[in-house]
Amino acid sequence: MQNMQNAINGASLGGKIKVSTVHSMAVLGQSDPPSSGLFSPSYQPALKGLLQFHKDNGSPFAINPYPFFAYQSDSRPETLAFCLFQPNAGRVDSGNGIKYMNMFDAQVDSVHSALSAMGFKDVEIMVAETGWPYSGDSNEVGPSIENAKAYNGNLIAHLKSMVGTPLMPGKSVDTYLFALYDEDLKPGPGSERAFGLYKSDLSMTYDVGISKSSQTPPTPKTPVTPQPKPTATGWCVPKAGISDAQLQSSLDYACGQGIDCSPIQPGGACFEPNTVASHAAYAMNLYYQNSAKNPWNCDFSQTATLTSQNPTYNNCIYPGGST
Repeated sequence: MQNMQNAINGASLGGKIKVSTVHSMAVLGQSDPPSSGLFSPSYQPALKGLLQFHKDNGSPFAINPYPFFAYQSDSRPETLAFCLFQPNAGRVDSGNGIKYMNMFDAQVDSVHSALSAMGFKDVEIMVAETGWPYSGDSNEVGPSIENAKAYNGNLIAHLKSMVGTPLMPGKSVDTYLFALYDEDLKPGPGSERAFGLYKSDLSMTYDVGISKSSQTPPTPKTPVTPQPKPTATGWCVPKAGISDAQLQSSLDYACGQGIDCSPIQPGGACFEPNTVASHAAYAMNLYYQNSAKNPWNCDFSQTATLTSQNPTYNNCIYPGGST
């Protein structure tokens, strides 16, 4: 790494090209709870020099967190929701009392804690790989197109929200999805050959919402007169007293289901006030309005409720009301 950095500096590209190397989560000797994250003692001597290199050059420490593997070792339904950024009860870090609403944040923060414990808390973290397989062997738990689409889609929504992690709030960790295409000759369980968003024939395995075609606005269709419903549907809004962590989980879930969350992105009509509660309210309602409008479509693990009061404000229009 030092030789490569010297070559980059010699080519007057220092600061423009960063040098790093990738680590699996096995580099941690302790990761649960996240606040107790520590590097394995056997790796610490080598890591000390490597982390000093990162600090001196402003380059990131690269890690490969895979909530999929965490779920495989604990396949309870609540663990799946926690790993897929779906509404869940959350998990409290016994070391600092912080409630985590997804496994990705917990894994990344455990690395942050390990960096801090070695005196390198200012070294940035980069996620060099993360993903979820869409298929696997019959004895594997977790692989499916539904789960893969949920994980990658909700991860993208979480990163775009810029909420960050509990220990690194307000910023998005640079993250690379694994993988663009299947590695169809890779040995091991069937899931190892099924992480690709695309297949080797260039066909899309499933649409996670980042391809150019999936971002193209649909062709307007001739309006269809809606069939009357027997009751007023109203608007779906968060209940009072719900924590930001729970609302963030609901926000990530809603925006990961294909709705248009651009109004709550910077510059959007509903970006201000820039709070989790306000953004979650817009996203939860939009998800509900695009659903079958059953009561359970406005549940979000009992964090939301229906109201007859229109929450529209200024130029931020909330769709909904009586139908």
